[in-house]
Amino acid sequence: MQISPMRYSTQISKTDPKLIRTKAHEGTSTILLERHDAPGTETSSRNSEVIHAGLYYPATSLKTNLCIRGRNLLYDLCAQNNIPHRNTKKWIVAQTPTQWEACLKVHTHAQGLDAPTRLIGREEAQHREPDVKADAGIVESETSGIVDSHSLMTYLQGDFEDRGGDIAFKTRVTDVEAINGGRGGYKITAVSGDGSVTSFTAETLVNSAGHGACAISNILLPEERHFVPHYAKGTYFSYAASRPKTSVLVYPATLPGTGGLGTHLTLDMGGRVRFGPDVEWVDSPDDLVPSAARLERALLEIKAYLPGVDVDAIALDYCGIRPKLGRGGAVNEGKGFQDFIIREEEGLPGFVNLLGIESPGLTSCLAIGEMVDGILYR
Repeated sequence: MQISPMRYSTQISKTDPKLIRTKAHEGTSTILLERHDAPGTETSSRNSEVIHAGLYYPATSLKTNLCIRGRNLLYDLCAQNNIPHRNTKKWIVAQTPTQWEACLKVHTHAQGLDAPTRLIGREEAQHREPDVKADAGIVESETSGIVDSHSLMTYLQGDFEDRGGDIAFKTRVTDVEAINGGRGGYKITAVSGDGSVTSFTAETLVNSAGHGACAISNILLPEERHFVPHYAKGTYFSYAASRPKTSVLVYPATLPGTGGLGTHLTLDMGGRVRFGPDVEWVDSPDDLVPSAARLERALLEIKAYLPGVDVDAIALDYCGIRPKLGRGGAVNEGKGFQDFIIREEEGLPGFVNLLGIESPGLTSCLAIGEMVDGILYR
């Protein structure tokens, strides 16, 4: 089906819309093209559901600034709209002098940010969380918490539609053409679930396509500006026993070169404990089957900070994929920092690219939408 030459003054996002808050702007028509049958079925719903404080990244990075801004916006939004969430706080625990040194670096770094941390002494630790082991010390993140990501996405979808936005589910973008270098807009071609083909023209294009973002970007950008997607799989583990348990999130100290934040303890809104994710490099974003071999490796990390854990009550649960970026086939496997890429691409007016939106993308989602709105309309 051809809709062209219909012209929308619009933003168009495609799939996995953490950026569904990239909202219908006043005076425009906005269409979100989503290749799945519901929003957020990729990275947005396959994560720890943690509201991050913004501790781990360079102070001037997008990840830090958008995480902190997004964290504050998210707490406010959830409180105002009864979206299940809780400020649980988070403990970063060290077992060795080397790990404690890493913890202190995080604590020192946080002093220059809107991300308060404090050191927890042994007496307080024993009183508050007697099941947690931290031989060398504890840093507490006071603004970390959890959110029900599914309730959040349901709210954002409804809010988007209430603002006049339209969503086309089961719609996969197959081609994008910049008309007159983008000055004439962008011709979008997409295939719907029944196999019908649709083409239309949009004045603006927001590429928030999750695991498909590199493919969309590479259609429009010259080869020397292409990114190669890479996939860091994380496995999560459920916990069926009632003890031991905690009221805080527990993260092992993160050492350079590990590629993640360690197999940590998180909580769901019912207070149930779960563990994960670990890091496993895979070739496909569809590789979501948990492997028993990952559990054996994770147990060593878990028992280091929760020695009384009932190992028989830990089971494989689900997997998620972090979208990583590389050039020329190379990827930074935990050996360096990769910031979010959020920008209007040079030479393509109205085309806003969002690449590498991994953690803390969920925490940052409202601030990212705010930033995209600013790029296009301010």
